[in-house]
Amino acid sequence: MNTTIPPLPPGPPPTGPGSPQDVPPPHGSFPIDPATLPPPIRDELQAPDPTAIDTAADELKDGLNRCPKCGSTEIRQRPGTDLLICMYCRHEWHGEGVEEAFGLGEGIDQLQGTVIASGAQDIKADTASLMTFKCPGCGAEVTINTTNAMTARCHWCRHVFGVNEQVPNGAVPDAVLPFHIKKDDAVARIRQFVDKRRLFALKAFKEQFTPENVVPVYLPYMIVDGNVSASVAGQGEIKTREYTSDKKTYYDADVYRLDRQVDFTVDDLPLESSSERGNLDTRTNTNNIINTILPFDTKNAVKWNASYLTGITSEKRDLDVEKLRPHLEDELLSIARARVEMSVARYDRGVRWEQEQLSVHGTRWVSMYLPVWLYSYHQPGPNGGMLHYIAVNGRTGETMGSVPVQQWKLLTAALTVGTFLEAIALFLVGHSS
Repeated sequence: MNTTIPPLPPGPPPTGPGSPQDVPPPHGSFPIDPATLPPPIRDELQAPDPTAIDTAADELKDGLNRCPKCGSTEIRQRPGTDLLICMYCRHEWHGEGVEEAFGLGEGIDQLQGTVIASGAQDIKADTASLMTFKCPGCGAEVTINTTNAMTARCHWCRHVFGVNEQVPNGAVPDAVLPFHIKKDDAVARIRQFVDKRRLFALKAFKEQFTPENVVPVYLPYMIVDGNVSASVAGQGEIKTREYTSDKKTYYDADVYRLDRQVDFTVDDLPLESSSERGNLDTRTNTNNIINTILPFDTKNAVKWNASYLTGITSEKRDLDVEKLRPHLEDELLSIARARVEMSVARYDRGVRWEQEQLSVHGTRWVSMYLPVWLYSYHQPGPNGGMLHYIAVNGRTGETMGSVPVQQWKLLTAALTVGTFLEAIALFLVGHSS
């Protein structure tokens, strides 16, 4: 006897764990029709993934940078040049230019989307700072802490190891701009900078000032190319009349509505990629002085090779591309305002921009180490005090810094100058009458 079980009546779709809505959509599809989404969301979802330029040097991943002539690993930068020199056979050679190697100076006006070089890709939080190499000469293990160093020597056989593999911890960039300014030159520049300000300098600073303690450091930057459009709108005024009434000066002006649109490209725009250096809180540090020694000749940067960092400290990048986009947009808007400045020169009463719009068609991001000589001084005070820096551009020698001053000396000088000028004014008025 066959018994047929009638089908269950239709009911609501299943819910809870394991139900169909918990299953992710197939790769490359969307759970909803993109056409139903607002344009900004739809464009973001359908935008292609960022593409990468592979700048990794496979021949250096074992940590050994060998002399092309004799095979020695004891390699250093020749001071004052971009050359590498073998300390064994004295052979010299030039690192390959990163711009020529990867075509980074080409096609900026054709950039679309986001292009990210392999050394600038996102940092993985769980990636360790310690890297260990097994020495092929003696079998010993050599460990390098990439937090502040990129090279180490095997203490048994003297092989020199360098971190060249682009592990996703922000330590290995795409390129490096070698130092040109030597230490004695940097020390002389810092001493000269301080001597010009010694009269008002804090007594403790003058007593502890030892410029020989200046240190070379490679700072991490993102070097950005961009293909950009911007539009600004506002009001401009042209003065038509000026007159005085009741000892007050008045102006009449014609007011005009202004709209400007500009297309432009940026080539090698530097952005700090260290959150510590990017912190411009002037109540606690003088990091802002680093920006005053720009620009660097980034066109002369070479492909990454840890031998350029032998004996030099470095700071790791800890900011990814998306974290830096707001800063980039601020810089691009500043450039756009400067580009339209010439077209509004006739508005002699000034221009007030009320609306701004930025369209970034495409960007290219490259991670780079830039050379800086640094002297630091910590001034005790409330909330941890103030950290002062004096910096020297490791390529051009441009020098800028912050020197802690005696406030009472500045006040005395201001009062003295004010009194002197007042006396001169009174003298001139008395003789003119």
